Amino acid sequence: MYPIRLTDRLDDDRTRVVPIGASGPLSHAGGELGAEIAELASPGRPAGTVQEFPRPLRRPAKVLLAHVGAGDEAGWRTAGAALARELPGDEEAQVLLGGAASVRGLAEGLWLGGYRYRDAQEEPRTAAVELVTGDSPAYAGALRQAEVAARATWLARDLTNTPPSIKNPDWIAEEVSGAAAKRPGTSVRVRAGAELARFGGLRAVGGGSRFKPCLVELTWAPPGATTHVVLVGKGITFDSGGISIKTREGMKRMKNDMAGAAAVAAATLAAAELDLCVRITALLPLAENAVSGSAYRPGDVITHYDGTTSETTNSDAEGRLVLADALGYAAELDPDVVIDLATLTGAAPVALGPRIAALYSDSDALATALRDAGAEAGERMWRMPLAADYRELLRSDVADRHSSPTHGGGMAALFLREFTGPYADRWAHLDIAGPAWTDSTEGELTRGGTGWGVRMLLRYLSALDGGQ
Repeated sequence: MYPIRLTDRLDDDRTRVVPIGASGPLSHAGGELGAEIAELASPGRPAGTVQEFPRPLRRPAKVLLAHVGAGDEAGWRTAGAALARELPGDEEAQVLLGGAASVRGLAEGLWLGGYRYRDAQEEPRTAAVELVTGDSPAYAGALRQAEVAARATWLARDLTNTPPSIKNPDWIAEEVSGAAAKRPGTSVRVRAGAELARFGGLRAVGGGSRFKPCLVELTWAPPGATTHVVLVGKGITFDSGGISIKTREGMKRMKNDMAGAAAVAAATLAAAELDLCVRITALLPLAENAVSGSAYRPGDVITHYDGTTSETTNSDAEGRLVLADALGYAAELDPDVVIDLATLTGAAPVALGPRIAALYSDSDALATALRDAGAEAGERMWRMPLAADYRELLRSDVADRHSSPTHGGGMAALFLREFTGPYADRWAHLDIAGPAWTDSTEGELTRGGTGWGVRMLLRYLSALDGGQ
Protein backbone atom coordinates (compact mmCIF):
# COMPACT_ATOMS: atom_id res chain seq x y z
CA MET A 1 0.00 0.00 0.00
CA TYR A 2 1.55 3.24 -1.13
CA PRO A 3 1.75 6.33 1.10
CA ILE A 4 -1.25 8.63 1.52
CA ARG A 5 -0.90 11.51 3.93
CA LEU A 6 -2.74 14.67 4.94
CA THR A 7 -1.43 18.19 4.40
CA ASP A 8 -2.77 21.74 4.59
CA ARG A 9 -0.29 23.22 2.12
CA LEU A 10 -0.41 23.32 -1.65
CA ASP A 11 2.75 22.50 -3.59
CA ASP A 12 2.85 23.71 -7.18
CA ASP A 13 5.57 21.20 -8.04
CA ARG A 14 3.12 18.30 -7.65
CA THR A 15 0.33 17.17 -9.91
CA ARG A 16 -2.88 18.84 -8.74
CA VAL A 17 -6.09 16.76 -8.58
CA VAL A 18 -9.36 18.72 -8.48
CA PRO A 19 -12.63 16.85 -7.78
CA ILE A 20 -15.53 17.63 -10.08
CA GLY A 21 -19.10 17.09 -8.91
CA ALA A 22 -22.41 17.10 -10.70
CA SER A 23 -22.44 20.89 -10.97
CA GLY A 24 -18.75 21.74 -11.13
CA PRO A 25 -15.52 21.80 -9.07
CA LEU A 26 -16.00 20.78 -5.43
CA SER A 27 -12.78 22.36 -4.18
CA HIS A 28 -11.41 25.85 -4.58
CA ALA A 29 -8.43 25.62 -6.93
CA GLY A 30 -7.61 29.31 -6.62
CA GLY A 31 -6.81 32.20 -8.94
CA GLU A 32 -6.02 31.66 -12.60
CA LEU A 33 -6.11 27.86 -12.26
CA GLY A 34 -9.57 27.97 -10.71
CA ALA A 35 -10.88 30.08 -13.56
CA GLU A 36 -9.39 27.72 -16.16
CA ILE A 37 -10.89 24.66 -14.48
CA ALA A 38 -14.31 26.27 -14.15
CA GLU A 39 -14.22 26.95 -17.89
CA LEU A 40 -12.93 23.55 -19.03
CA ALA A 41 -14.54 21.15 -16.56
CA SER A 42 -17.38 19.00 -17.85
CA PRO A 43 -19.72 18.47 -14.86
CA GLY A 44 -22.08 15.53 -14.86
CA ARG A 45 -19.64 12.88 -16.06
CA PRO A 46 -19.78 9.48 -14.30
CA ALA A 47 -17.84 9.03 -11.09
CA GLY A 48 -14.41 7.60 -11.90
CA THR A 49 -13.88 9.69 -15.04
CA VAL A 50 -10.45 11.36 -14.98
CA GLN A 51 -9.52 14.20 -17.36
CA GLU A 52 -5.92 15.29 -17.80
CA PHE A 53 -5.39 19.03 -18.07
CA PRO A 54 -1.77 19.86 -19.09
CA ARG A 55 -0.42 23.37 -18.42
CA PRO A 56 2.96 23.71 -20.18
CA LEU A 57 5.37 26.24 -18.69
CA ARG A 58 2.99 26.92 -15.78
CA ARG A 59 2.68 25.65 -12.25
CA PRO A 60 1.31 23.19 -11.48
CA ALA A 61 2.28 21.78 -14.85
CA LYS A 62 -0.35 19.04 -14.75
CA VAL A 63 -3.88 19.02 -13.37
CA LEU A 64 -6.24 16.04 -13.21
CA LEU A 65 -9.98 16.55 -12.99
CA ALA A 66 -11.44 13.64 -11.03
CA HIS A 67 -15.21 13.24 -11.34
CA VAL A 68 -16.94 12.14 -8.14
CA GLY A 69 -20.54 11.98 -9.35
CA ALA A 70 -22.96 13.11 -6.65
CA GLY A 71 -20.07 13.69 -4.26
CA ASP A 72 -21.12 11.00 -1.79
CA GLU A 73 -18.63 8.57 -0.28
CA ALA A 74 -19.23 6.04 -3.06
CA GLY A 75 -18.40 8.64 -5.68
CA TRP A 76 -15.20 9.60 -3.92
CA ARG A 77 -14.25 5.91 -3.61
CA THR A 78 -14.77 5.32 -7.33
CA ALA A 79 -12.76 8.43 -8.18
CA GLY A 80 -9.93 7.30 -5.89
CA ALA A 81 -9.75 3.92 -7.60
CA ALA A 82 -9.59 5.60 -11.00
CA LEU A 83 -6.78 7.86 -9.81
CA ALA A 84 -4.84 4.86 -8.51
CA ARG A 85 -4.74 3.52 -12.07
CA GLU A 86 -4.11 6.90 -13.67
CA LEU A 87 -1.16 8.12 -11.60
CA PRO A 88 2.28 6.75 -12.55
CA GLY A 89 4.12 5.08 -9.70
CA ASP A 90 6.66 7.86 -9.37
CA GLU A 91 4.27 10.82 -9.67
CA GLU A 92 3.67 12.94 -6.58
CA ALA A 93 0.14 14.31 -6.45
CA GLN A 94 -2.08 16.45 -4.25
CA VAL A 95 -5.86 16.10 -4.09
CA LEU A 96 -7.99 19.03 -2.95
CA LEU A 97 -10.55 17.70 -0.45
CA GLY A 98 -13.01 18.79 2.17
CA GLY A 99 -14.90 16.68 4.71
CA ALA A 100 -14.17 13.38 6.45
CA ALA A 101 -16.37 11.38 4.06
CA SER A 102 -14.34 12.57 1.09
CA VAL A 103 -11.10 11.62 2.86
CA ARG A 104 -12.31 8.13 3.75
CA GLY A 105 -13.90 7.46 0.38
CA LEU A 106 -11.02 8.73 -1.74
CA ALA A 107 -8.33 7.03 0.35
CA GLU A 108 -10.19 3.70 0.31
CA GLY A 109 -10.55 3.97 -3.44
CA LEU A 110 -6.88 4.80 -3.95
CA TRP A 111 -5.74 1.82 -1.90
CA LEU A 112 -8.31 -0.66 -3.19
CA GLY A 113 -7.89 0.39 -6.81
CA GLY A 114 -4.13 0.08 -6.44
CA TYR A 115 -4.28 -3.51 -5.15
CA ARG A 116 -1.83 -6.02 -6.62
CA TYR A 117 -1.60 -9.65 -5.59
CA ARG A 118 1.45 -10.04 -3.38
CA ASP A 119 3.25 -12.33 -5.81
CA ALA A 120 2.52 -10.16 -8.85
CA GLN A 121 5.40 -8.65 -10.80
CA GLU A 122 4.05 -5.08 -11.01
CA GLU A 123 6.21 -2.44 -9.35
CA PRO A 124 4.38 -1.00 -6.32
CA ARG A 125 3.70 2.72 -6.20
CA THR A 126 6.25 4.54 -4.04
CA ALA A 127 5.38 8.22 -4.55
CA ALA A 128 2.96 9.72 -2.03
CA VAL A 129 -0.49 11.11 -2.64
CA GLU A 130 -1.30 14.03 -0.37
CA LEU A 131 -4.85 14.92 0.58
CA VAL A 132 -5.14 18.68 1.04
CA THR A 133 -7.61 19.28 3.84
CA GLY A 134 -8.23 21.65 6.70
CA ASP A 135 -6.90 20.99 10.17
CA SER A 136 -9.30 18.57 11.89
CA PRO A 137 -8.78 15.38 13.92
CA ALA A 138 -11.75 13.90 12.01
CA TYR A 139 -9.66 13.80 8.85
CA ALA A 140 -6.89 11.78 10.49
CA GLY A 141 -9.48 9.40 11.93
CA ALA A 142 -11.14 8.96 8.55
CA LEU A 143 -7.78 8.24 6.91
CA ARG A 144 -6.94 5.61 9.53
CA GLN A 145 -10.32 3.90 9.11
CA ALA A 146 -9.76 3.80 5.36
CA GLU A 147 -6.26 2.39 5.75
CA VAL A 148 -7.29 -0.38 8.15
CA ALA A 149 -10.27 -1.34 6.00
CA ALA A 150 -8.21 -1.35 2.82
CA ARG A 151 -5.38 -3.36 4.37
CA ALA A 152 -7.87 -5.94 5.64
CA THR A 153 -9.47 -6.15 2.19
CA TRP A 154 -6.02 -6.66 0.67
CA LEU A 155 -5.47 -9.55 3.09
CA ALA A 156 -8.77 -11.18 2.12
CA ARG A 157 -7.96 -10.69 -1.57
CA ASP A 158 -4.49 -12.17 -1.13
CA LEU A 159 -5.86 -15.24 0.64
CA THR A 160 -8.50 -15.72 -2.05
CA ASN A 161 -6.12 -15.18 -4.98
CA THR A 162 -3.45 -17.56 -3.69
CA PRO A 163 -3.18 -20.60 -6.00
CA PRO A 164 -4.42 -23.97 -4.72
CA SER A 165 -0.92 -25.35 -5.24
CA ILE A 166 -0.03 -23.25 -2.18
CA LYS A 167 -3.31 -22.85 -0.37
CA ASN A 168 -4.70 -25.66 1.78
CA PRO A 169 -6.36 -25.75 5.23
CA ASP A 170 -3.08 -25.83 7.17
CA TRP A 171 -1.68 -22.96 5.10
CA ILE A 172 -4.67 -20.71 5.82
CA ALA A 173 -4.52 -21.62 9.50
CA GLU A 174 -0.85 -20.59 9.56
CA GLU A 175 -1.55 -17.33 7.71
CA VAL A 176 -4.35 -16.35 10.10
CA SER A 177 -2.29 -17.37 13.14
CA GLY A 178 0.66 -15.32 11.91
CA ALA A 179 -1.51 -12.26 11.32
CA ALA A 180 -3.17 -12.63 14.73
CA ALA A 181 0.23 -12.79 16.43
CA LYS A 182 0.74 -9.18 15.34
CA ARG A 183 -2.59 -8.05 16.87
CA PRO A 184 -2.41 -7.83 20.67
CA GLY A 185 -5.57 -9.11 22.28
CA THR A 186 -6.40 -11.70 19.63
CA SER A 187 -6.04 -15.45 20.03
CA VAL A 188 -6.26 -18.44 17.71
CA ARG A 189 -7.20 -22.05 18.33
CA VAL A 190 -6.83 -24.60 15.53
CA ARG A 191 -8.71 -27.90 15.83
CA ALA A 192 -7.64 -30.84 13.70
CA GLY A 193 -7.57 -34.63 13.80
CA ALA A 194 -9.34 -36.14 16.80
CA GLU A 195 -10.53 -32.69 17.91
CA LEU A 196 -12.90 -32.72 14.92
CA ALA A 197 -14.67 -35.89 16.05
CA ARG A 198 -18.02 -34.11 16.42
CA PHE A 199 -17.60 -32.05 13.22
CA GLY A 200 -19.02 -34.69 10.89
CA GLY A 201 -19.69 -32.37 7.97
CA LEU A 202 -16.19 -30.92 8.00
CA ARG A 203 -14.60 -34.37 8.24
CA ALA A 204 -16.75 -35.74 5.42
CA VAL A 205 -16.03 -32.89 3.01
CA GLY A 206 -12.30 -32.96 3.75
CA GLY A 207 -12.03 -36.74 3.76
CA GLY A 208 -11.13 -37.09 0.09
CA SER A 209 -8.08 -34.83 0.20
CA ARG A 210 -4.52 -35.48 1.30
CA PHE A 211 -4.79 -32.06 3.03
CA LYS A 212 -6.72 -32.68 6.22
CA PRO A 213 -9.51 -30.35 7.40
CA CYS A 214 -9.32 -28.08 10.40
CA LEU A 215 -11.39 -25.49 12.26
CA VAL A 216 -9.79 -22.13 13.02
CA GLU A 217 -11.29 -20.15 15.89
CA LEU A 218 -10.03 -16.54 15.91
CA THR A 219 -11.05 -14.45 18.93
CA TRP A 220 -10.97 -10.76 19.75
CA ALA A 221 -12.23 -10.16 23.31
CA PRO A 222 -11.52 -6.59 24.48
CA PRO A 223 -12.14 -5.70 28.12
CA GLY A 224 -15.55 -4.15 28.67
CA ALA A 225 -17.18 -5.59 25.55
CA THR A 226 -20.86 -6.38 26.14
CA THR A 227 -21.81 -7.64 22.68
CA HIS A 228 -20.57 -10.94 21.25
CA VAL A 229 -20.68 -11.36 17.47
CA VAL A 230 -19.84 -14.73 15.95
CA LEU A 231 -18.71 -14.61 12.31
CA VAL A 232 -18.63 -17.84 10.31
CA GLY A 233 -16.90 -18.11 6.94
CA LYS A 234 -16.99 -21.01 4.49
CA GLY A 235 -13.41 -22.14 3.87
CA ILE A 236 -13.21 -24.66 1.02
CA THR A 237 -9.66 -24.11 -0.20
CA PHE A 238 -10.43 -25.81 -3.50
CA ASP A 239 -13.73 -27.29 -4.62
CA SER A 240 -13.58 -29.97 -7.29
CA GLY A 241 -17.19 -30.92 -6.55
CA GLY A 242 -15.99 -34.21 -5.12
CA ILE A 243 -17.57 -37.32 -6.66
CA SER A 244 -20.30 -35.03 -8.06
CA ILE A 245 -17.46 -33.45 -9.99
CA LYS A 246 -17.79 -29.99 -11.50
CA THR A 247 -17.47 -29.21 -15.18
CA ARG A 248 -14.13 -27.92 -16.46
CA GLU A 249 -15.48 -24.36 -16.63
CA GLY A 250 -17.13 -24.64 -13.23
CA MET A 251 -13.85 -25.63 -11.61
CA LYS A 252 -11.63 -22.87 -13.00
CA ARG A 253 -11.90 -20.39 -10.16
CA MET A 254 -12.72 -22.71 -7.28
CA LYS A 255 -9.70 -21.47 -5.36
CA ASN A 256 -12.09 -18.69 -4.29
CA ASP A 257 -14.44 -21.03 -2.42
CA MET A 258 -12.86 -19.89 0.84
CA ALA A 259 -13.64 -16.20 0.30
CA GLY A 260 -16.09 -16.21 3.21
CA ALA A 261 -13.44 -17.47 5.61
CA ALA A 262 -10.97 -14.88 4.30
CA ALA A 263 -13.49 -12.08 4.83
CA VAL A 264 -14.45 -12.92 8.41
CA ALA A 265 -10.82 -13.46 9.45
CA ALA A 266 -9.68 -10.18 7.89
CA ALA A 267 -12.61 -8.23 9.39
CA THR A 268 -11.90 -9.62 12.87
CA LEU A 269 -8.22 -8.70 12.66
CA ALA A 270 -9.15 -5.21 11.46
CA ALA A 271 -11.63 -4.77 14.32
CA ALA A 272 -8.81 -5.61 16.71
CA GLU A 273 -6.53 -3.09 15.01
CA LEU A 274 -9.21 -0.41 15.44
CA ASP A 275 -9.69 -1.55 19.05
CA LEU A 276 -13.45 -1.88 18.63
CA CYS A 277 -15.16 -2.69 21.91
CA VAL A 278 -17.03 -5.68 20.50
CA ARG A 279 -16.23 -9.29 21.30
CA ILE A 280 -15.79 -11.24 18.06
CA THR A 281 -15.31 -14.93 17.42
CA ALA A 282 -14.53 -15.88 13.82
CA LEU A 283 -15.03 -19.55 12.91
CA LEU A 284 -13.29 -20.83 9.78
CA PRO A 285 -14.20 -24.43 8.85
CA LEU A 286 -11.42 -25.29 6.35
CA ALA A 287 -11.31 -28.26 3.97
CA GLU A 288 -10.46 -29.22 0.41
CA ASN A 289 -13.26 -31.00 -1.46
CA ALA A 290 -11.37 -33.55 -3.57
CA VAL A 291 -12.07 -36.76 -5.49
CA SER A 292 -10.57 -40.00 -4.17
CA GLY A 293 -11.48 -43.38 -2.75
CA SER A 294 -11.94 -41.80 0.67
CA ALA A 295 -14.22 -38.98 -0.55
CA TYR A 296 -17.74 -38.88 0.84
CA ARG A 297 -20.45 -40.19 -1.47
CA PRO A 298 -23.86 -39.03 -2.65
CA GLY A 299 -26.30 -40.85 -0.39
CA ASP A 300 -24.08 -40.71 2.71
CA VAL A 301 -25.65 -39.72 6.03
CA ILE A 302 -23.57 -37.29 8.10
CA THR A 303 -23.82 -36.54 11.81
CA HIS A 304 -23.16 -32.86 12.53
CA TYR A 305 -21.77 -31.15 15.62
CA ASP A 306 -25.17 -30.71 17.28
CA GLY A 307 -26.17 -34.35 16.64
CA THR A 308 -28.44 -33.61 13.68
CA THR A 309 -28.06 -36.06 10.80
CA SER A 310 -28.23 -35.04 7.15
CA GLU A 311 -28.51 -36.98 3.93
CA THR A 312 -26.55 -35.59 1.02
CA THR A 313 -27.09 -36.60 -2.59
CA ASN A 314 -24.67 -34.09 -4.08
CA SER A 315 -21.05 -33.87 -2.94
CA ASP A 316 -20.83 -30.47 -4.69
CA ALA A 317 -23.21 -29.08 -2.06
CA GLU A 318 -20.39 -29.26 0.47
CA GLY A 319 -20.37 -25.72 1.85
CA ARG A 320 -23.58 -26.10 3.81
CA LEU A 321 -22.19 -29.23 5.48
CA VAL A 322 -19.13 -27.51 6.95
CA LEU A 323 -21.17 -24.43 7.88
CA ALA A 324 -23.74 -26.62 9.65
CA ASP A 325 -21.02 -27.88 11.99
CA ALA A 326 -19.72 -24.37 12.69
CA LEU A 327 -23.23 -22.98 13.28
CA GLY A 328 -24.01 -25.82 15.65
CA TYR A 329 -20.81 -25.14 17.58
CA ALA A 330 -21.57 -21.38 17.65
CA ALA A 331 -24.58 -22.07 19.87
CA GLU A 332 -22.17 -23.01 22.68
CA LEU A 333 -20.47 -19.60 22.49
CA ASP A 334 -23.51 -17.66 23.80
CA PRO A 335 -23.60 -15.23 20.85
CA ASP A 336 -25.69 -12.09 20.58
CA VAL A 337 -25.43 -12.15 16.78
CA VAL A 338 -24.25 -14.78 14.29
CA ILE A 339 -23.42 -13.87 10.68
CA ASP A 340 -22.12 -16.34 8.13
CA LEU A 341 -20.57 -15.55 4.73
CA ALA A 342 -20.24 -18.20 2.05
CA THR A 343 -19.73 -18.64 -1.67
CA LEU A 344 -22.55 -21.12 -1.36
CA THR A 345 -24.80 -21.50 -4.41
CA GLY A 346 -24.87 -20.98 -8.13
CA ALA A 347 -28.47 -19.80 -7.73
CA ALA A 348 -27.45 -16.54 -5.97
CA PRO A 349 -25.53 -14.96 -8.88
CA VAL A 350 -28.15 -16.23 -11.33
CA ALA A 351 -30.81 -14.36 -9.34
CA LEU A 352 -28.84 -11.23 -8.41
CA GLY A 353 -25.92 -11.02 -10.82
CA PRO A 354 -22.20 -10.72 -10.03
CA ARG A 355 -22.19 -7.66 -7.75
CA ILE A 356 -24.97 -8.26 -5.22
CA ALA A 357 -24.98 -10.73 -2.31
CA ALA A 358 -28.07 -12.62 -1.21
CA LEU A 359 -29.09 -11.86 2.38
CA TYR A 360 -31.21 -14.25 4.43
CA SER A 361 -32.38 -13.46 7.95
CA ASP A 362 -35.50 -13.73 10.09
CA SER A 363 -34.44 -10.55 11.92
CA ASP A 364 -35.62 -7.31 10.33
CA ALA A 365 -33.29 -5.30 12.58
CA LEU A 366 -30.21 -7.35 11.71
CA ALA A 367 -31.03 -7.38 8.00
CA THR A 368 -31.46 -3.60 8.01
CA ALA A 369 -28.20 -3.05 9.92
CA LEU A 370 -26.26 -5.22 7.47
CA ARG A 371 -27.81 -3.58 4.42
CA ASP A 372 -27.03 -0.11 5.83
CA ALA A 373 -23.43 -1.12 6.53
CA GLY A 374 -23.16 -2.56 3.03
CA ALA A 375 -24.54 0.61 1.47
CA GLU A 376 -21.92 2.71 3.28
CA ALA A 377 -19.12 0.34 2.25
CA GLY A 378 -20.27 -0.03 -1.35
CA GLU A 379 -21.05 -3.74 -0.87
CA ARG A 380 -24.64 -4.32 -1.95
CA MET A 381 -26.99 -7.08 -0.86
CA TRP A 382 -30.63 -8.02 -1.45
CA ARG A 383 -32.83 -9.69 1.13
CA MET A 384 -34.26 -13.04 0.08
CA PRO A 385 -37.13 -15.02 1.69
CA LEU A 386 -36.79 -17.86 4.17
CA ALA A 387 -40.12 -19.49 3.33
CA ALA A 388 -41.35 -21.54 6.28
CA ASP A 389 -43.48 -23.85 4.13
CA TYR A 390 -40.38 -24.83 2.09
CA ARG A 391 -38.98 -26.47 5.21
CA GLU A 392 -40.99 -29.55 4.30
CA LEU A 393 -38.66 -30.02 1.31
CA LEU A 394 -35.77 -30.75 3.68
CA ARG A 395 -37.35 -34.01 4.84
CA SER A 396 -35.32 -37.18 4.39
CA ASP A 397 -36.34 -40.83 4.66
CA VAL A 398 -33.01 -41.85 6.20
CA ALA A 399 -31.86 -38.79 8.21
CA ASP A 400 -33.14 -35.78 10.12
CA ARG A 401 -32.65 -33.50 7.13
CA HIS A 402 -31.88 -33.65 3.43
CA SER A 403 -29.00 -31.25 2.76
CA SER A 404 -29.44 -30.90 -1.00
CA PRO A 405 -33.01 -31.48 -2.17
CA THR A 406 -33.52 -31.01 -5.89
CA HIS A 407 -35.57 -27.85 -5.67
CA GLY A 408 -35.03 -24.14 -6.35
CA GLY A 409 -32.91 -21.44 -4.71
CA GLY A 410 -32.97 -20.70 -1.00
CA MET A 411 -32.82 -24.32 0.13
CA ALA A 412 -29.22 -24.00 1.31
CA ALA A 413 -30.15 -21.08 3.58
CA LEU A 414 -33.15 -22.99 4.93
CA PHE A 415 -30.89 -25.96 5.66
CA LEU A 416 -28.43 -23.74 7.54
CA ARG A 417 -31.22 -22.24 9.64
CA GLU A 418 -31.88 -25.73 11.02
CA PHE A 419 -28.58 -25.46 12.91
CA THR A 420 -29.05 -21.98 14.42
CA GLY A 421 -31.13 -23.27 17.35
CA PRO A 422 -31.26 -20.75 20.20
CA TYR A 423 -30.05 -17.81 18.10
CA ALA A 424 -32.21 -18.30 14.99
CA ASP A 425 -33.76 -14.84 15.46
CA ARG A 426 -30.27 -13.26 15.61
CA TRP A 427 -28.68 -14.96 12.60
CA ALA A 428 -27.98 -13.80 9.06
CA HIS A 429 -26.62 -15.71 6.09
CA LEU A 430 -24.90 -13.92 3.20
CA ASP A 431 -24.42 -15.88 -0.01
CA ILE A 432 -21.49 -14.13 -1.71
CA ALA A 433 -21.03 -16.52 -4.63
CA GLY A 434 -21.45 -13.60 -7.05
CA PRO A 435 -19.57 -10.62 -5.56
CA ALA A 436 -16.64 -12.57 -4.02
CA TRP A 437 -14.94 -12.67 -7.43
CA THR A 438 -14.73 -10.45 -10.50
CA ASP A 439 -13.35 -11.16 -13.95
CA SER A 440 -12.82 -7.47 -14.68
CA THR A 441 -11.32 -4.38 -13.08
CA GLU A 442 -14.06 -1.90 -12.28
CA GLY A 443 -14.31 0.86 -9.69
CA GLU A 444 -12.50 -0.20 -6.51
CA LEU A 445 -12.50 -3.84 -7.63
CA THR A 446 -9.53 -5.48 -9.31
CA ARG A 447 -9.68 -8.72 -11.25
CA GLY A 448 -9.80 -11.76 -8.99
CA GLY A 449 -10.92 -12.05 -5.38
CA THR A 450 -12.72 -8.91 -4.21
CA GLY A 451 -12.56 -9.27 -0.43
CA TRP A 452 -16.32 -8.69 -0.40
CA GLY A 453 -17.73 -8.39 3.10
CA VAL A 454 -14.65 -7.13 4.93
CA ARG A 455 -15.58 -3.45 4.76
CA MET A 456 -19.28 -4.13 5.31
CA LEU A 457 -18.55 -6.14 8.45
CA LEU A 458 -16.21 -3.43 9.74
CA ARG A 459 -18.91 -0.80 9.29
CA TYR A 460 -21.42 -3.03 11.07
CA LEU A 461 -19.04 -3.78 13.94
CA SER A 462 -18.08 -0.11 14.23
CA ALA A 463 -21.76 0.82 14.55
CA LEU A 464 -22.06 -1.65 17.45
CA ASP A 465 -19.15 0.18 19.06
CA GLY A 466 -20.88 3.51 18.72
CA GLY A 467 -19.91 4.42 15.17
CA GLN A 468 -16.13 4.62 15.47
